[in-house]
Amino acid sequence: MSDSFPSVVELNVGGQLYTTALSTMTKFQESLLGQMFTGKAKTPMLRDTRGRYFIDRDGLLFRYVLDFLRNTKLVLPENFEEVCRLQQEAEFYQLPELINQIGNTDVGLNCLVNSTNALKTGNSNNGGGYVTLGYRGTFAFGRDGLADVQFRKLTRILVCGKVTLCREVFQDTLNESRDPDRGQADRYTSRYFLKHTFLEQAFDMLAKTNFKFVGCCSSGVSNIPGNPEWESEEARWQHYNEFVFYRSLE
Repeated sequence: MSDSFPSVVELNVGGQLYTTALSTMTKFQESLLGQMFTGKAKTPMLRDTRGRYFIDRDGLLFRYVLDFLRNTKLVLPENFEEVCRLQQEAEFYQLPELINQIGNTDVGLNCLVNSTNALKTGNSNNGGGYVTLGYRGTFAFGRDGLADVQFRKLTRILVCGKVTLCREVFQDTLNESRDPDRGQADRYTSRYFLKHTFLEQAFDMLAKTNFKFVGCCSSGVSNIPGNPEWESEEARWQHYNEFVFYRSLE
């Protein structure tokens, strides 16, 4: 089945581009990557608009997964702060050898212990704090604005707050590609956004992690008479909303 794949594989992992040999991807054939690139995976491979194989995972952390596939040895930079997240990626790709090597590090051992304890207690609470969701949107109208309002139209849902809280709540739906300060988890960011545009899905995820809605604000646009940029109905109905959620320390 691997004959149907090119000998050199182009990948798009969470927006990050990689090029590697097919033999590298299939080195551990029982892994998820090995199954994907031998045609044994249960789900079909996705492709981006340029024809590259697409994997919806953390693209920056994938470099360490790829290095391990090439060298069968885990090498991390000094003061690497995302060992626990790398462990999650190794578990997703079903690479027990990589998981073992992560576990041999001091931080990795703590990740494994904390993960096991969370499964036993059902508690993965990273403490209390605030998380803010924001979006700019409008309403979709019919041609020339003559039809009734059809549906809500959002371009992106922004996420602001402490990094550990945002990751805990939104997990794989969180896009971190625009955050320039990757690394330290004990910090705040206003550069995250969600991979979907469904407000209610985001609200559900906050509710499941015991966050409570505490406030909101909204604003509309100022229509400038005679400005052609504001002639359409969609432009006139543009607005920005923010929703603030809080979880106590207890």
